[in-house]
Amino acid sequence: MTNGPLGLRGPAYGFRHDPFAGEADTALAFWPDALVVMRDGIVTAFGDHAAERPRQPDDLPVHRYPDGIIGPGFVDAHVHYPQMEMTGAFGETLLDWLRRYTFPAEARFADPAHAARIARIFLRELLRAGTTTAAVYCTVHEHSADALFAEAARLGMRLAAGKVLMDRHAPEGLLDGADHGIPATQRLIDRWHGRGRLLYAITPRFAPACTDEALRAAGRLWCDNPGTLVQTHLCETEAEIAWVRELFPGAPSYLDVYARAGLAGPGAVMGHAVHVTEADIAALRRSGCGVAHCPSSNLFLGSGLFRLHDMAGEGVRVGLGSDVGAGTGLSPLRTLGDAYKVARLGGARLHPAQAFWLATRGGAEAMRLEDRIGTLVPGMEADLVVLDPAATPALALRTGAAADPADRLFALAALGDERAVRATYVAGRLVHDRDAAGETGR
Repeated sequence: MTNGPLGLRGPAYGFRHDPFAGEADTALAFWPDALVVMRDGIVTAFGDHAAERPRQPDDLPVHRYPDGIIGPGFVDAHVHYPQMEMTGAFGETLLDWLRRYTFPAEARFADPAHAARIARIFLRELLRAGTTTAAVYCTVHEHSADALFAEAARLGMRLAAGKVLMDRHAPEGLLDGADHGIPATQRLIDRWHGRGRLLYAITPRFAPACTDEALRAAGRLWCDNPGTLVQTHLCETEAEIAWVRELFPGAPSYLDVYARAGLAGPGAVMGHAVHVTEADIAALRRSGCGVAHCPSSNLFLGSGLFRLHDMAGEGVRVGLGSDVGAGTGLSPLRTLGDAYKVARLGGARLHPAQAFWLATRGGAEAMRLEDRIGTLVPGMEADLVVLDPAATPALALRTGAAADPADRLFALAALGDERAVRATYVAGRLVHDRDAAGETGR
């Protein structure tokens, strides 16, 4: 993607080190007056404005956000775009919720026009929330993935997505045997993987919805298509785990079902992983799998409390997932607020550095994209978000009394939502401007 140089000026934050591996209190770096320079979709310079500005051309256009906070774009490591219409559906456990709400909503994607309409709404809402990269589940319909990829390509987004594979325990119209689903997936890979900033994610829905034959076929497909990702669900609820034991009696664990099929390794993102054992955590680390922490969804469905610090502290690559539609919104800020509550219920604390790492670099690492996105350093793709710490009167009051920049970020996670996203930049282009006209100048 080619576009001319552009600068962003304002307060900015970044990371000195991984706050889960090192001291969280020293992990955040903050620049009161920073300059980010972007060209052709890449960050070419970043640092203190006084030092960086003299190195740039006099005629460099600069968008100024003196009251904002500039940071890397958010990464949503687990989200279902076909479920937007049923977000917040009332009162069910996971498996009942799938039958009553999810499958009927996904059946409507048999209509290509419906898929295209929801794809447009979904991606615009992601950008409004400050999310610039996502790992997205489509439906079993091939055109549901086509619609999403086409719109993401138009926007220039970094996106991984895939059509769902499932050949049992779903309504007839949503079943997709390996004889059809695998060739359809290969066609989608051939059409979209590596096109612009798009990546394909091979997507077996979850083990109970796939026969062993289907899982193994998906594993062979992953092996045959280097650079693609895998996304699926793992250990979300205790009832689901018991079901997996019944369906796969020869497997010693839920994770082993995927491992035996060739679906566990670097580039595989496991959603939820709530009810895991110490052996599971060790296996996730050894395999190199990523994990998507979905706190809003887990709270909404009563699925359980994710062991974030046990996972990340052991070196498992953990990112943040909204998990819409079980999650109740696409805002990473709201999701981080729920992640803090889950941590407290588990007897831990989620430091602001850990929270914002989870929503940026953590998600990039889970998706094996840390060499391209997730941090504000020269050479990375220019996906950025500008946060507004005074977006609402209550937020302005709280952040105005903040003790330091870390406390200000924590307030945004505790109280913020889409309204606190002032602007979103994708590949160096302004794609969302909350106020419709940004202040520009040197």
